[in-house]
Amino acid sequence: GFTPLLETRIGGNRIWIKQEQLFPTGSYKDRGASVLISRAVELGIRKVVEDSSGNAGAAIAAYAALAGIECEIFVPEATAPAKLAQIELYGAALHKVPGSREDTARAVLVAAETEFYASHSWSPFFFYGTKTYAYEIWEQLGFNTPDVLIIPTGNGTLLIGAYLGFQDLLSQNLISALPRIIAVQSENCAPLHKMWADRLEQLPPRQPEKTIAEGIAIAEPIRGRQIVDAVRKTEGAFVTVSEREILTALVEMGRNGWFMEPTSAAAFAGLEKCSIDERETVVVPITGHGLKSTDKLLSLL
Repeated sequence: GFTPLLETRIGGNRIWIKQEQLFPTGSYKDRGASVLISRAVELGIRKVVEDSSGNAGAAIAAYAALAGIECEIFVPEATAPAKLAQIELYGAALHKVPGSREDTARAVLVAAETEFYASHSWSPFFFYGTKTYAYEIWEQLGFNTPDVLIIPTGNGTLLIGAYLGFQDLLSQNLISALPRIIAVQSENCAPLHKMWADRLEQLPPRQPEKTIAEGIAIAEPIRGRQIVDAVRKTEGAFVTVSEREILTALVEMGRNGWFMEPTSAAAFAGLEKCSIDERETVVVPITGHGLKSTDKLLSLL
């Protein structure tokens, strides 16, 4: 942990960038994977299975390799080749599943009937890793709370973790208020935005369209209601961004020296749609390194 937090200016906004792409596997998913696999070691687990759009699978595979635990990772067959290479180089058995991200989630459940399911969406231990994101930001800001967190959101592993972490700090009277959480979704796959905007109690049925932000292309997030509740309790909001806006943000961030995967760029595209006072402290993460999506970025350029 303890990834750098750097103050910078993007367009007309002064923000703090949390550089989660500098973790060993190139994304914030290392936070949850390190805690979850450590717990698996404590339990004497010898094999784990996991489903992922790429980054969580790479993180689970890496920490399982370090722990000497056998690992099988299920991914959509359209997953970025760089992420597939990562997973296989860590020694995990890779299963490419035809169809959507939801098809992959269903496929792993068969394996999970007999093996330990090291899920970044289901396991509470994963979220106890991602909540360190909140602790670090608080410490790096001189033990102060940011006013706003902007987070690209699919399964909500970073968002829920951040919410839990700041709740911990609030319960210990170490902060006086929670930061507002702004969850960013792709217009092509935004079930949480609709659930929040229409004040629904359940996720709406919807056939998602393809998005370049593969990390948040989640049509059926299993913790959907928990994610929406967290945003509401912080008086935050959901915003959606188009494919063109994601690509524009991706290029603009590159011109500022930041190389990230499209999922991360969605958060910076969302920044342009937020009502933020220039005096507020805003934190935005780079959730994944651009090197994870080299083929996709070359084709987009």
